[in-house]
Amino acid sequence: MIDRIILDNKANPDDLEIENNLRPRDFKNYIGQKRLKENLILAIKASKIRNETLDHVLLHGPPGLGKTTMASVIANELGTQIRITSGPAIERAGDLASLLTSLKDGEILFIDEIHRINRNIEEVLFSAMEDFKLDIMLGKGPSAKSLRLDLPNFTIIGATTKAGSLSAPFRDRFGIVHRLEFYDPKEIEIILKRSAKILNIKIDDQSASILATRSRLTPRIANRLLKRIRDYALVKGNGSIDLETTNEALKLLEIDQLGLEASDRMLLEAIIDNYNGGPVGVETIAALLSEERGTIEDFIEPYLMQSGLLERTPRGRKVTPKAYKHLNKK
Repeated sequence: MIDRIILDNKANPDDLEIENNLRPRDFKNYIGQKRLKENLILAIKASKIRNETLDHVLLHGPPGLGKTTMASVIANELGTQIRITSGPAIERAGDLASLLTSLKDGEILFIDEIHRINRNIEEVLFSAMEDFKLDIMLGKGPSAKSLRLDLPNFTIIGATTKAGSLSAPFRDRFGIVHRLEFYDPKEIEIILKRSAKILNIKIDDQSASILATRSRLTPRIANRLLKRIRDYALVKGNGSIDLETTNEALKLLEIDQLGLEASDRMLLEAIIDNYNGGPVGVETIAALLSEERGTIEDFIEPYLMQSGLLERTPRGRKVTPKAYKHLNKK
């Protein structure tokens, strides 16, 4: 029931098909996020009893934790259609009007990276989300006219890694707001075994346990590692994922015991070697690594802080004693 309006034109169709196959379709097969699932199941059942559309939903948290998957699960549980777009793709009020007027009663509009929607578009969305009315201006200057369009009852599900970037009035329009948390290794292990079964590859318990601890507590990364190790097993192994194959593949991928990649270790070592462990500002770190600030804040830092390797202080980022020990630094 997914109608994807906008796709990345550089995406590999085969990868997209595999990714969609690995995504659970219902709450029963959606592993983890217990608190979020309980709240959503309750809200969905209540909306069905009242015969009303579900309140607008805002899902936020680090990337790769299943926000898009959860939106699809919500649509399937409601038995309705979901249309998928992203914040940067909605450039003008006309784009938004086209999307909203094409919806039918009870349908869901999923907006990924909703924090990147233009402020002017946010204001147009206010009345659409509250009253299911769309106010648009036709023309410019003295001859401009305001047109109010009636919209079907719909639900917006927004996903963001930066909930703080949304204006307060915009956030207040969402009746259901939840943060997705990092998974624990046992949950990741269950996800890996399920994915291996779908990909038709054997994986032993030891290998699944090792991958679970090296996947940064993130399902997307766990599935990505599984596919890369599957490739290694097919080319250099016997076709199944065992302990030896897993260790060799992880060594080739430069992923260490804590799941750190080369970029993670580079960040920690840069702070230690150049600034005696910090504190140091994120702009300085970005310049040292030749990376964008957003990449560091959204993709590298969250797991390092979750693992207790990096601290965020008022004066900047600071490496912890645990990181010194892990990197064998004095």
